[in-house]
Amino acid sequence: MPGEIASDLRARLVADPLADLLGITVESVEVGQVTASMPVTAAHLNAAGAAHGGATMALIDVVHAVVSNSHGVLAVAQDVHTEFVTAAQQGEVLECEGREAHRSRRTAVYRIDVRVRTDEGEPPGRLVATALARVFRTDRPWLPDPSGS
Repeated sequence: MPGEIASDLRARLVADPLADLLGITVESVEVGQVTASMPVTAAHLNAAGAAHGGATMALIDVVHAVVSNSHGVLAVAQDVHTEFVTAAQQGEVLECEGREAHRSRRTAVYRIDVRVRTDEGEPPGRLVATALARVFRTDRPWLPDPSGS
C-alpha cells in the first residue's frame, strides 16, 4: 500500500509549528505510512522526571495528521485512543510510526506506535505508547486540481 506522495503535498503536511517547537522531525512519508522522531529533552519532562504524556501524545498527533492526510484529501481527527506502556527518559529519542489499518471513502483508522529508538541493526526499542486513531475524510483536496476544474 505505501507509495510516494507529491513533494508539494509532503511539504504542506510536515509544516507544523508545534512539531518544530517540540523538536519533532518527520522522517519518512509515504501514502498510508509515516515515521517521525522526537528527542526527549528537559523541556519534555513531567514533574516526576519522565517524558510527559502530553509530549508523547503530541508526537502521536503529528504522525496521525501526516499519515491520515497522505492521500491528499483533508482528514480530521475523530478519536485517538492511546495506551501508555512505559515512560521515556531524558536523552532518549522517541520514534513513532503510523500505518493505515483501514480506509473507506469517509473514515480511516491508523495504528500508531511509539518506541525508544535503538541503533540501526538492533532489535526495536521498548514500546512507550500505542494508539488507535480514527479520522473523518472530507472531500477537500490538499492541493489544487492541476486541470483547473
